[in-house]
Amino acid sequence: MPTDVSRQAAWTLLCEWTESDSLRRHMLAVEAAMGAYAPRFDGDVELWGLTGLLHDLDYERYPNLEDGHPRYAIAELRARGYPEELVRAVASHADFMGVPRETPMERALYAVDELSGFVLACAYVRPEGLTGMTPKSVKKKLKQPSFAAAVGREELRAGAAELGVDFDEHLETVIAALAARSAELLPAVQ
Repeated sequence: MPTDVSRQAAWTLLCEWTESDSLRRHMLAVEAAMGAYAPRFDGDVELWGLTGLLHDLDYERYPNLEDGHPRYAIAELRARGYPEELVRAVASHADFMGVPRETPMERALYAVDELSGFVLACAYVRPEGLTGMTPKSVKKKLKQPSFAAAVGREELRAGAAELGVDFDEHLETVIAALAARSAELLPAVQ
């Protein structure tokens, strides 16, 4: 990785491009989940984490999927010298881009992206947040079509299958990764 591509530089870039606290928290959650999966697949924890952190870089500025997200992020990341495997993973996490997911890092990003958002949504409605959350409680929420209705349930299971991980184990991994960083992922109680 180029020496000027650091976690701090990535966070600064993310903050320049993303004002929404909830979107920032989502990207932090995906970073955490990616970091949790990297060792399992002999991946570089820093690279996997940065990929998760930056995957939705342009979503707030360019949300139109027809000609916006993630195309602007891809161009910006390439221009800044981010590794091509990170850039390709950002492209492959969006099915509509037509970039097949070929590496464990690409499959992991797809698998944890929507699930991280869903797990955070579950945490927001629990008094305990992420503390004590179980795969069973998340699966119960998955059965409620009105809860986080925009999240495609089939995509969550397909992501785990594509990654080659049992769905319950996948839930456990993501929950644990997010719980370890719950202080920065859950908004402070008002």
